[in-house]
Amino acid sequence: MRKPSSVPMCLFFLMLTVHQGQSVCVNVSSDTEAVLGMSMKLTCIFCLMREEMSAETRVDWYYSQSVKDRMLIYLFDREPHETDGPFKGRLQWNGSKDLQDVSISIVNVTMNDTGQYECVVFRKFFFDTYTHSVILNKTINLVVRKEASEDTTALYSEIMMYVLLVFLTFWLLVEMIYCYRKISKSDEQSQDNATDYLAIPSENKENPGPPVME
Repeated sequence: MRKPSSVPMCLFFLMLTVHQGQSVCVNVSSDTEAVLGMSMKLTCIFCLMREEMSAETRVDWYYSQSVKDRMLIYLFDREPHETDGPFKGRLQWNGSKDLQDVSISIVNVTMNDTGQYECVVFRKFFFDTYTHSVILNKTINLVVRKEASEDTTALYSEIMMYVLLVFLTFWLLVEMIYCYRKISKSDEQSQDNATDYLAIPSENKENPGPPVME
């Protein structure tokens, strides 16, 4: 009897691999140019390994135009908190649920928002026998412009993204064809072996042995 095809399982495995690859945390740099009157996301990412998922996280966002006027503008400690100052009412929390992404956004950007933004992440990890603390400090130098400037880097990045997408799609197609052919060949060999095995009794019937003498 022919064994059920394993092609669906092979396809499921390939799709699962792609799906898992999409959820990987990537440390992306923040944009450094904002447009007057628009919204601007200040990206700050602190990736976690699987064994570090049990952790407490606190995030402080600072703004300064010089070393002396550094001010706390936003705080996340179990929940987001705005502080008093020129940014009150214009900041939004854009972080992820697992707190690997701890970004914020500025709404209705003004020319006075030009300056240095500092993302400080305090993280405490809890392991079986000990705790470990670490601090991440990321600086973003933001420039506000009246009109958006042409960003050739973003254009090249978008082109490369599409090229990579096409390449991955082609690679997945090749893997699927290879997997299908390998499984089909295995099924054909199994059928041939089964046919040869079933043919043995027929041959024995056509060529009976010598009669037994009493």
